[in-house]
Amino acid sequence: MLTEERHNIILDLLREKGVIKIIDLMEITNTSESTIRRDLTYLESINALKRIHGGATLPKGRLIEPSYSEKEVQSVDEKKRIAKYAASLIEDGDSIYLDAGTSTYEMIQYIDKSNIVVVTNGLKHINALVDKGINAYILGGKIKNTTKAVIGSDALKSLEKFRFDKCFLGINGIHIECGFTTPDSEEAMLKENAIKHSRRSFVLADESKFGEVSFVKVADLKDAVIITNSEVENYKEYNEKTKVKVVTI
Repeated sequence: MLTEERHNIILDLLREKGVIKIIDLMEITNTSESTIRRDLTYLESINALKRIHGGATLPKGRLIEPSYSEKEVQSVDEKKRIAKYAASLIEDGDSIYLDAGTSTYEMIQYIDKSNIVVVTNGLKHINALVDKGINAYILGGKIKNTTKAVIGSDALKSLEKFRFDKCFLGINGIHIECGFTTPDSEEAMLKENAIKHSRRSFVLADESKFGEVSFVKVADLKDAVIITNSEVENYKEYNEKTKVKVVTI
């Protein structure tokens, strides 16, 4: 069977079922596992699908963004593990940028350093930081109701005067070629500038974010360390582009 024929079969099955397994594709196309994996790698590189463990699924729409409430109940245990490790990276005397989002919010409960200052654009974050007695600033600007984030030109202007030892960001998409992406251009600008103004940058993301591409690019993979909960299908490829810390406990 020609390569193009296999690709068409794979994409037709994806459109029909939404998710396909490698073992089923091997049987349907009478092809080896290594060949199917190469097909999936190529199709993912052109954003035609997203590889998952043991198969593939259709990529999400690039403008789709779950609300904060929806994110709160997604991958809860994974977020807590990732957040606990991320919080352990904070040292006494650090100036920190904490991005709005549910993964970064989970970090706050695990922060055990008091001689720090945190800047955030997260509405829920600021209350939790104040309740914990942590010195904190919130950016001024427009409120984005769906993600409980402060965004816009005023927020960007506020951010630009700060310099950080470390920044911790949530993200919607992590892709080998497209880098870190998010659906909202205003949030993307804040994330991009937080990275530029930080000595070290970290992206907190569970395995579902890998292979996804959202509307707006934030940064290249080399610009931030990824903290995640599991090795993804093409983990080695990501680890060649940047450092990937997998938190299993």
